Amino acid sequence: MPHPVLRRLRTAAAAAALGAAALVPVVSAQSAQAATTHLTNPFVGATGYLNPDFTSEVNAQAAADGGTLGATEAKVAGNSTAVWMDHIGAIAGDGGRLGLSAHLDAALAQSTSSGTPVVFQVVVYDLPGRDCAALASNGEIPATAAGLSTYESQYIDPLAAILANPKYASLRIAAIIEPDSLPNAVTNQSKTACATATPFYESGIEYALNKLHPISNVYDYLDIGHSGWLGWSSNMAPAAQEYAKVAKATNAGFASIDGFISDTANTTPVNEPFLTNPDLQVGGQPLKSANFYQYNPDFDEYNYDTQMYSTMVSNGFPSTIGMLIDTSRNGWGGSARPTSLNSTPTNVNSYVSANKVDQRPFRGDWCNVNGAGIGARPQATPFGSTNPIIAYVWVKPPGESDGDYPTATHPHGDPHCDPNGTQTDGTNSYPTDAIPGYDVPAGQWFGAQFQQLVQNAYPSFGSTGGGDTTPPSTPAGLTVTGTTSSSASLSWTASTDNVGVTGYNVYRNGTKVGTSTTTSYTDTGLTAATAYQYTVAAYDAAGNVSTASSAVTATTASGNSGDTTPPSTPAGLTVTGTTSSSASLSWTASTDNVGVTGYNIYRNGTKVGTSSTTSYTDTGLTAATAYQYTVAAYDAAGNVSTASSAVTATTASGSTGGAGCTATYTVSNDWGSGFTANVTVTNTGSTAINSWKVAWSWGGNQQVTNGWNATVAQTGSSVSAVNAAYNGTVAAAGNTSFGFQGTYSGSNAAPTLTCTAG
Repeated sequence: MPHPVLRRLRTAAAAAALGAAALVPVVSAQSAQAATTHLTNPFVGATGYLNPDFTSEVNAQAAADGGTLGATEAKVAGNSTAVWMDHIGAIAGDGGRLGLSAHLDAALAQSTSSGTPVVFQVVVYDLPGRDCAALASNGEIPATAAGLSTYESQYIDPLAAILANPKYASLRIAAIIEPDSLPNAVTNQSKTACATATPFYESGIEYALNKLHPISNVYDYLDIGHSGWLGWSSNMAPAAQEYAKVAKATNAGFASIDGFISDTANTTPVNEPFLTNPDLQVGGQPLKSANFYQYNPDFDEYNYDTQMYSTMVSNGFPSTIGMLIDTSRNGWGGSARPTSLNSTPTNVNSYVSANKVDQRPFRGDWCNVNGAGIGARPQATPFGSTNPIIAYVWVKPPGESDGDYPTATHPHGDPHCDPNGTQTDGTNSYPTDAIPGYDVPAGQWFGAQFQQLVQNAYPSFGSTGGGDTTPPSTPAGLTVTGTTSSSASLSWTASTDNVGVTGYNVYRNGTKVGTSTTTSYTDTGLTAATAYQYTVAAYDAAGNVSTASSAVTATTASGNSGDTTPPSTPAGLTVTGTTSSSASLSWTASTDNVGVTGYNIYRNGTKVGTSSTTSYTDTGLTAATAYQYTVAAYDAAGNVSTASSAVTATTASGSTGGAGCTATYTVSNDWGSGFTANVTVTNTGSTAINSWKVAWSWGGNQQVTNGWNATVAQTGSSVSAVNAAYNGTVAAAGNTSFGFQGTYSGSNAAPTLTCTAG
């Protein structure tokens, strides 16, 4: 189970400051915008708004630095960035920055001058109780009923009235709605501030959508955190349910939301080019088990966004929703960026460290991250017009600080922004990775950070001129050069480009499966005797992507081409755990001349399942019963090894716990003053249960600080954990789990749990 810090990676935003409400005449959104056509992708055929506030900051820094660095920095000013309405006073304009109407007037002038439509991005960011799980960007409005009324009447109403002004009807306005809010509603309900704020988050966003959706040239995108926050399936599924809940409550339902945005103000890369398979086995463990990922299979934003798109659609959203990625600081260029696969490490942690482009020591680092770089330039349809990712955008202006940290003379701030601070995943401690030597409040210009972001930009600004929009030529001559039963090899003719081709994206059946810096690629992990369709697209240093090549079909071999050598016999078969209805096994990987495809698992001599990894959990067993297990490996040609030595697993008696369920407690990490624990709830009955509650009393002074996948509450030494809405139903003999973090001093003895099913 991932540590809660990883589940709540922060996005940073500008500092909140109380200002007077803008007094704007109310304009009928419906009548003013009735003639405007609402587009599926407003970024196509348009240019982005050049924010004068950001441009002046960039130009001032470039002038101060001068020389080659200053000339490179100046190129950044030619890129579109969002305008943050992060407090009420920002609507009218304060602190030397333009107000919303002034920005829109400038966008209108830009459109008139260029003769092309302009996309104006505005961040709607002032919910009651904002930033409930951190301190860097706490807002000005309290999480109360009165606060919600203030949000609606003094913030959303005047903001919507300005956007509905008919003079701006030709602009395409992309509203980025409330970063961090609903992700906190999914993963941080054990925090009192978040539990208190969540109803106001939901009601506030519903109100905002009801006001903004009727304005036909406004496009509404809800923030979905990023892959390091909601990428676990245990987070992604309930997240989609939460967003669907809010959508259904609006006047227009699902139609009120045009799409979603990820990586807002964060640094997770779009692609991890050398870590494309989270289940790849290194040293007998999948890559996703590395400390950096903690079993989160979404290593990058591309995979996260495409999976979240499918999950949202399956929960009722239309297939026309579009996904945006904030690439303003996720480039990770510079000398530390790996340029080719390093396959020599023999354990997952070393393998991931050697090959990831994300150079953070800990995925929980988020504040003014040291070593980050500007990412791909804003552009529409970076993966083609049929891909759900409709645009790269720069929501967080590169060079604006994420936040400051507390000092003796300055008590406000966030410890995660302290360069000398640390944080933990429950087992190991990591630096915050904040840029050392600075303490810059949120939203203020951070010159040293901007210098670093430019120097570490990927693609580099050095060869692009900062404004290149010409895509490479379409790759030609795509050919299948060979197949095996589990792979297909491709080659093609090199593309050409005005600034040079950086690499190629490879698509299998319309989904991107990898990248290559050469004109060849081998796709692995395929199924024998299966036809796959491939296309290839070239991309350049500015992030422009060509149209896809003509498609070719590769049919994998049948796997029976004469190989008769079976894999080696699996060794080290071990029982890793039991419940009253299950037994978990693990073993050492087998070897084979053409590669092991998977393993057969036998219970008492009868095959009961298969596994593509070196572990398996057998379920539906009888309590207090001994079972004998063996495992055999098989390869792509169908050869099966001899069976392993047998082991015996005896299921638990099932006597612990209340009627219908049992609860098993395991401490996953303990660092002397704190710990994380997992609890597995197993249905011991013959029919499904619809709810469950686990209770216990501590024998020491343990205190629960937060939890996940359950509502965990403590009074004195007594603790109760009640199922979440999405995991209360457990099938007969099935199980689910929840976890929590706690503190203690002295001893940390395991408690005795009781489980009650409903």
